[in-house]
Amino acid sequence: MSFGVSKVCCALLRTNLSRQLSSVRFASSADTLPQYDNIIVEKRGTDGCVGYIQLNRPKALNALCDALMHDVNDALANFSTDSNVGCIVMTGSTKAFAAGADIKEMQNKTLVDCITGDFLSHWTAVAQNRKPIIAAVNGYALGGGCELAMMCDIIYAGDTAKFGQPEILLGTIPGAGGTQRLTRAVGKSLAMELVLTGNSIDAETALSAGLVSKIVPKESLVDEAVKTAEKIAKNSKLIVGLAKEAVNTAYETTLTEGNHFEKKIFHATFATSDRKEGMTAFVEKRKAKFTDQ
Repeated sequence: MSFGVSKVCCALLRTNLSRQLSSVRFASSADTLPQYDNIIVEKRGTDGCVGYIQLNRPKALNALCDALMHDVNDALANFSTDSNVGCIVMTGSTKAFAAGADIKEMQNKTLVDCITGDFLSHWTAVAQNRKPIIAAVNGYALGGGCELAMMCDIIYAGDTAKFGQPEILLGTIPGAGGTQRLTRAVGKSLAMELVLTGNSIDAETALSAGLVSKIVPKESLVDEAVKTAEKIAKNSKLIVGLAKEAVNTAYETTLTEGNHFEKKIFHATFATSDRKEGMTAFVEKRKAKFTDQ
């Protein structure tokens, strides 16, 4: 069985490396970014190397309606094919990252509606995006908002942030990864408590539990996230994508197979120009000039 999984890993490696190469060579998108009804999109950082998405439904505390998620997916698709963008920051307002999914849209749905419409399936595009995404969370990240943050690769929390999965109070359960990603992030006991009680946790608890990697004063949260995103974007976009995939694989397989996959990815970097440039620059004591190839 291990041999079979190894063959699958190798096949995936060849496919994904090819996808990484084709994506980073895609021509840069136009300077004029699309306008959306439910999000604000910008390019920040040096030379516009950071894609910026701000959820923008202030009257609804950025409740994640269907239209908003389609806007997010479209913006992510554009940034994914923009050769200047190496990392993406997603945020909300100082009051709420996203207070949850839009309950009014869900209230009258039936089981048949959910199954035939594959309800919430389009949310997975956030987690599947090739480029790293940093969630800058101020205020409430509850229900779908917490799930959206966990789909991102790094979470920075403002000092007033609140995280939780209160779906149980509505007679349902999380449906976009809340029972799965939360458990992997904070462990079974805390995840079970949050899911079964509907309680929320503050930023300090989220940090100690491993849900977020940093707490920042809310006024400077976005700037700090953009700063980290810039640092990531300065690296080879090709290698960053492979590194992200390797880390994510740790959640999907055994330690043995994960280590095997990592070694294959590591070996694959020796077929890239950026690996050669990085090591040569180190030996020559100069700054590497990556070409994303």
